[in-house]
Amino acid sequence: MLNVIALNVAALLALVPVALLPLRRSAGRDALFWCALVLAVVGPLAWAIGQLGRGWQTNLSADLWAGIAASMAVYGVVAVINRQAWRLTPLLVPYLFLLGLFALLFAFVPGEPLKETVPAAWLDMHIVVSMVTLAFLTVAATAALASFLQARALKNKRPTRLSRFLPAVTESERLFERLLILSEVILALGVASGLAMKRMDSGSAFTFDHKSLFSMIAFVAIGLLLVGRRVCGVRGQVAARVVLVAYSFVVLGYFGVKFVHQVILAWA
Repeated sequence: MLNVIALNVAALLALVPVALLPLRRSAGRDALFWCALVLAVVGPLAWAIGQLGRGWQTNLSADLWAGIAASMAVYGVVAVINRQAWRLTPLLVPYLFLLGLFALLFAFVPGEPLKETVPAAWLDMHIVVSMVTLAFLTVAATAALASFLQARALKNKRPTRLSRFLPAVTESERLFERLLILSEVILALGVASGLAMKRMDSGSAFTFDHKSLFSMIAFVAIGLLLVGRRVCGVRGQVAARVVLVAYSFVVLGYFGVKFVHQVILAWA
């Protein structure tokens, strides 16, 4: 028990240095940032892989750490490719730290048995696709939130220390649009594999549970937004709100349903 708590805390503390870096007056995309970012990626990833060493874990805490690890890994890659993405750090990392606190709090809540009606390889693929989708959408939603906060600060003519640190509105919009395109493709695979698993389990592909329903809503919302940006020029706070709403549905589908089943209903 103490070992599990210690590993949870260690993975959580790995996020702290990079979360504090934006507080420096001379904060930049320098060697100190990259060292802290590597620590923030390796810590949660090592703990997530350590849990998966015993096979896929279905409890809420393991899912949260898998999502945190995947999100930090994707963010690390994006920060390398996009020179402005590192400025999302004060929004993304505190959010993931909060998820880590929830993971620590529910570390000993038992999971549910995996269904043996679904082939293991197919289940593994579906889970990997789901985590990658969540990671891309997490970074995209962070960029959308940055765009929203930056636009509001400009509109009110009251810039804050946070808004001065965040990427410009155009940079944030360009970033989340690219991430949304990737997310939509991967989410389509996730929805398709989820429906296939439903068919293997129940014989019907159209027996939607809450996770499938929320994923479908997010898929449609993101698709409409991408089309709207190309056809109607949907931009600014409207686009940011749609991204955040779609991401909320994905989070509800991935974590909210498990929280209700494993925590609320189990303890009721």
